[in-house]
Amino acid sequence: MALYAEYLLGVLSAVLGAIVGSFLNVCIYRIPPGKSIVFPASHCPACEHPIKFYDNIPIISYIILRGKCRNCGEKISPIYPAIELLTAVMSLLLFRKYGLSFEYLFSFLFTCALIVITFIDLKHRIIPDVITLPGIPLFTLAAILFMDITLKSSLIGILAGGGCLYLVAFVYQLLTKREGMGGGDIKLLAMLGGFLGWQSLWFIIMASSLIGAVAGISAMICKGKDTKYAVPFGPFLSIAAVAYIFWGNMVMKLLFYR
Repeated sequence: MALYAEYLLGVLSAVLGAIVGSFLNVCIYRIPPGKSIVFPASHCPACEHPIKFYDNIPIISYIILRGKCRNCGEKISPIYPAIELLTAVMSLLLFRKYGLSFEYLFSFLFTCALIVITFIDLKHRIIPDVITLPGIPLFTLAAILFMDITLKSSLIGILAGGGCLYLVAFVYQLLTKREGMGGGDIKLLAMLGGFLGWQSLWFIIMASSLIGAVAGISAMICKGKDTKYAVPFGPFLSIAAVAYIFWGNMVMKLLFYR
């Protein structure tokens, strides 16, 4: 019976994730131009016709409608169901790690913020202050109260996270006379350090730099760009932070505590 209840809660966590993912799509679409994420209700980006509730079921409606608006027939980007699916998977994985707990809740909210940041940064090359600035105190408080992170670790994480990227950006600009890292990345790493603690920064910086280097070189080769081709760094920081939640402690122990 207990196993059945666990499976049921797992399914419900995935369903919750898909529903939240639908809302994240709204945030990703509306935050960059400064639109309200509440009003108006969901509508087709092409014809602006309001979307009926039965056409707004995460993932399922996209499949039934074959990726088109019921009203105008315009194609709907597959990014929408992909984000819903991604959020559902992350919700399920975090539930399996933490169970039904505050750790699950705040880790899920933290991950949702990173999903929004990732897709906005990929498309618009910005990391919205409306997420990171309130996210720093909110996620820091959640980490101290519910995630077994000490106040000292969180505060050092904020200062070290923001400070080290600021130093890198300052030195890079000093040497090259051009901006290589925006202030959004600095605030994002401060938020990551506040929630995950300063110990996480070693892993996040190493992993994001490695992933970013591979992605940047691949992009330059595929698109024929030179070394001045800018690749947004926020998505790599976000991927590394999520990876740390699941495997960071294990990797750090293997590297430094043999």
